[in-house]
Amino acid sequence: MKKTTTKLADGRELIYYDADDSAVRDAADTLDPRPLEHVASLSEIRHDPVLDEWVAVASHRQGRIYHPPVDECPLCPSRDGRHTEIPAADYQVAVFENRFPSLAADAAAHYEGDTGPGTARTTGPLPYLGRPGTGRCEVVCFTQEHDLSFADLTPAQARLVLDAWTDRTAELSAMPGVEQVFCFENRGAEIGVTLGHPHGQIYAYPFTTPRTERMLASAAAHRRRTGRNLFEDLLAAERAAPERVVVAGEHWTAFVPYAAHWPYEVHLYPNRRVSDLTALDEDQRAEFPGIYLDLLRRFDRLFVEDGQTAQASPTPYIAAWHQAPVRQSAAAGRPPAATELALHLELFTIRRTVGKLKFLAGSESGMDVFVNDVSPERAAQRLREVAP
Repeated sequence: MKKTTTKLADGRELIYYDADDSAVRDAADTLDPRPLEHVASLSEIRHDPVLDEWVAVASHRQGRIYHPPVDECPLCPSRDGRHTEIPAADYQVAVFENRFPSLAADAAAHYEGDTGPGTARTTGPLPYLGRPGTGRCEVVCFTQEHDLSFADLTPAQARLVLDAWTDRTAELSAMPGVEQVFCFENRGAEIGVTLGHPHGQIYAYPFTTPRTERMLASAAAHRRRTGRNLFEDLLAAERAAPERVVVAGEHWTAFVPYAAHWPYEVHLYPNRRVSDLTALDEDQRAEFPGIYLDLLRRFDRLFVEDGQTAQASPTPYIAAWHQAPVRQSAAAGRPPAATELALHLELFTIRRTVGKLKFLAGSESGMDVFVNDVSPERAAQRLREVAP
């Protein structure tokens, strides 16, 4: 893999990833001629004292680009005199800092009265705490082809995306103040995607996310009860009685969880537990593209009616990598709790059947109690039936 790093006109970082080590990126690929002004990142994080979790507030994001026409897509290559976020006329995978980020390295500079980027301060007479929304948000362009999706990539292209995710995880984890790195893809207008070009995002959070905290607490409790790792036990149980297994390889297993929240939800685990993307070995990396592309193509066939193609009714989904928190101790490495979490990808759609979405209504949004319209066993059977 060849990695080329440059800067956009407003100082944001842009990185090209090329599969061929001999790829040459000339001056035209790295020079952004646009007269861009720096966008002040007004990000802050506020602590919710009732739920004991942090909420990001980023009012500057209201001005971000929203559903531009295809010929104005900012993620396509720069061609025919039209300049985009990617100066090059062609690319394989490109990653750049989001122009309208939820979290940003310079957030502290715009945060009134703060005493430091990692310091919470009282903002009122009640127990309200806030601090700058320091961190980083990146955009990952999976391909230069606007009309493709991740499922359309070749295994080699998907492997390059995996390598880019891994490289970004390593670099962002080493940044001061970063506690967790989250690679994800939102796909489809129903999910809320504002740009149609095939892309994902990476968030580098200044805290461990609430969902991960709950996973770690569950894993710690399981370790106390059994002396074993929770995620290893879950994977072993699914492989032993595979009614919910969708795809199984030598190094990866994809299954619908026993208590799936969403109508069609699949969790993809490496068979050998690792804590994050950087810890995958070459055998796991080599098998991942085929397994993941198989899953995405099955998702695209879930809601195809007679006479339709998968492209005519693309399935909206969220694909989310769960990785261990990244804080390091020079003496001991990761905190013991963090080593319990297993890297895995959660893939789910908000569509429950043809023409119908799963809305998060009162029970889900109000009380965090999901009501699933499809049994996990039936969902797994259906996903096995729609072989790509």
